[in-house]
Amino acid sequence: MSIAHAATEAADAAHGGGEAFYAAPEFWVAVAFFIFIGAVAKPVWKMLTAALDDRGEKIREEIDEATRLREEAQALLADYQRRQRSAQQEAEEIAAAAKEEAERHRKEAADALEAGLARREQLAVDRIAQAESAAIAEVRNMTAELAVDATRKLIVERLDEAKAAELVDAAIGELPNKLH
Repeated sequence: MSIAHAATEAADAAHGGGEAFYAAPEFWVAVAFFIFIGAVAKPVWKMLTAALDDRGEKIREEIDEATRLREEAQALLADYQRRQRSAQQEAEEIAAAAKEEAERHRKEAADALEAGLARREQLAVDRIAQAESAAIAEVRNMTAELAVDATRKLIVERLDEAKAAELVDAAIGELPNKLH
């Protein structure tokens, strides 16, 4: 017999049977059922709400853990991005320094080459000047030798012995004046 059927019979008995509704056994079965449901429902309700609260707490903890992990991941990502930017900036600075160093070395090499060329040019000019001086001295020496030879020939051809003796005596007389 169902609860609805028992309730219907109890209502019929109360209205038409002359018997009081609380005297029917079906009524008391229904009352006992509701009391049983009330007595069992409270602990079951507490157990269900406790289980749901525990489940909700676990879910909240998992969400908090996921949030914490996400924040840590974002912090790590930001740190790695900052490190990458720093490394990239450092690489750019190194490249710029290398370019500056290469430019400085190029300028130093160009200056050294220019100085070397200037020294070689000066050496060449000095050698030319020395060769010119040597050539001029050689020409003077040759001219002097030619003049002496020509003079000797002229003297030999035109000088007689009496005149030669007179010149030798004059040179000997001037000797003491020239030595002091």
